[in-house]
Amino acid sequence: MKIYGDSRSGNCLKVKYVCDFLKLPYEWEELDVLSGVTRTREFLAMNPAGQIPTVRFDDGRMLAQSNAIMRYLARGSSLIPSDEWEQAKMDEWLFWEQYSHEPAIAVVRFLVALKGTPLKEIDPNLIEKGDAALDRLEKRLSKHDYLVGDALSLADIALLAYTQFAEEGGFSLDGRPAIKRWLARVKAGLTG
Repeated sequence: MKIYGDSRSGNCLKVKYVCDFLKLPYEWEELDVLSGVTRTREFLAMNPAGQIPTVRFDDGRMLAQSNAIMRYLARGSSLIPSDEWEQAKMDEWLFWEQYSHEPAIAVVRFLVALKGTPLKEIDPNLIEKGDAALDRLEKRLSKHDYLVGDALSLADIALLAYTQFAEEGGFSLDGRPAIKRWLARVKAGLTG
C-alpha cells in the first residue's frame, strides 16, 4: 500500500496514525500540497478530486477521503467499536469532524501557520466556528475519556489530527483542560 500525503495535513496524518497503530505496512510518498502536485495530470488520474490523502493498494485500487480510508483500514480492529450503536456514534463524530471541526480549525491553521496570513485578517465567523467546535469537544471530554465508549476509536484519531494543531491557528487550549488531557491520552494510546 502506498499513501500519498503531506505530513503537515491532519487528514493525511489520520491515515498514517491508523496504519502505525495497526502495524499495517505502507510506503509514504510525501507530497507538498502547496506545490500544485495534486493538480497534475498524473495525480488527477489517481484521484480526480486532486486531494490527499490518496491510497493506492497493492492490487491497484485507489481510495481517497481520510475518514473513508481510516474506516476501510480499521475494519475488524479495536478502533471500530463492536457495538453497533457505538459504531454509529463513532460515525457521527467522523461526519461532524469533517463538517464542523476541520473546516474551521484546519483552515485557520492553514492560513495562519502555512500561508502566513495574520490572524486579524481571518474571517471572524471562521474563528467563532472553530471555538464552538473546541467548546463542544471540551464539553464531551470533560465527562468522558474518549469520544465513544471507553476506548480509543477512529473518532479520537480523526479529531486528534487537527485539534493537536489548533494553537498553530491561534485557537487557545488554555481554558480547555479536558481537551489537553485527551490529546495526551490519545497520543499515548497511539504510540503504545
